[in-house]
Amino acid sequence: MKRTRKKGTLLMILGLLLIAAALFLTGYNIWDGKRAGKSTDRILKEMSDTVNGNPVEEEEPDYVKNPGMEMPMVQIDGRRYIGILSIPAVQMELPVMSEWSYPGLRIAPCRYSGSVYSGHMVIAAHNYSTHFGLLKKVSIGDEVRFTDAEGHVFSYQVAGMETLMPTAVEDMDVESWPLTLFTCTLGGKSRFTVRCNQVTE
Repeated sequence: MKRTRKKGTLLMILGLLLIAAALFLTGYNIWDGKRAGKSTDRILKEMSDTVNGNPVEEEEPDYVKNPGMEMPMVQIDGRRYIGILSIPAVQMELPVMSEWSYPGLRIAPCRYSGSVYSGHMVIAAHNYSTHFGLLKKVSIGDEVRFTDAEGHVFSYQVAGMETLMPTAVEDMDVESWPLTLFTCTLGGKSRFTVRCNQVTE
């Protein structure tokens, strides 16, 4: 009898510890998402002054003549940003960091690969509610815009959505899609992916 009670008490304590750990992780994720949102708002404000304040007007931009050229960058807090991604339908506007890294993803979405100039770019971000957590609200046909660091605007339209396994790197980086946005699902077991086609004006 005593052994059964001890076992029951230990299991109850273990259960309470697991619940406390889950609550702590949930609270931490909410706090981290809010922190990231404040960070991107501040960066976006600085970038907007540069990017939107001086839109480029030229007959034929350099990237048309040389699609393989490096994208121009804006440096803020020692990090380089290539532009601003916006999806008006979900009121999302975010700065995009030049290169992806795990520490970088905690601050802003990051370019995973490619370039808008070459016609194929992949952007990754955490699923914070202030970052790509908003992608689950996107619908087919929604407008997506990317404004580079010199004020050139590239227009896209959401064409498809899919869920991929984290190991499906080749499926993520498919060059036939001009713009791909992806984030982890809750729990990180798969990647929610939004595919976009470019809209010519």
